Amino acid sequence: MLDQNWGRVLFISSECASLVPEDLIAYSTTKAALLAISRGLAQLTKGTAVTVNAVLPGSTMTAGAKEFLANLAQTENKSVAQAEADFFSEIRTSSLLQRFAKEEEIANSIVYFASPLAAATNGASIKLEGGSTGGIL
Repeated sequence: MLDQNWGRVLFISSECASLVPEDLIAYSTTKAALLAISRGLAQLTKGTAVTVNAVLPGSTMTAGAKEFLANLAQTENKSVAQAEADFFSEIRTSSLLQRFAKEEEIANSIVYFASPLAAATNGASIKLEGGSTGGIL
């Protein structure tokens, strides 16, 4: 990419890189490491048209999330919709979105950051987590 003076590298991290659930400490550690690798590699692209960024999706309605919600609903004898609502009111209370993001919502953002339109974004940690990690940066 550097030889061709163009390219995009996107690491898929997670909101858990900074929002560290007690039961996901090891997972969060690996996602935080991706941020360091991404930033370090971005520094190697200085002055080129190559960019390296990390995307931090939050709770996303993937097949795994659907299975998680179905199991939770069954275990707690409630509807899947109620299990999802309760997840955000009781567990992921910091979410401003208060729902699982759609896979397409995350994918559309990734497509943008992989495109020539995102030429000015390099070395960034891009939050796609519905506001769950808080802060102003």
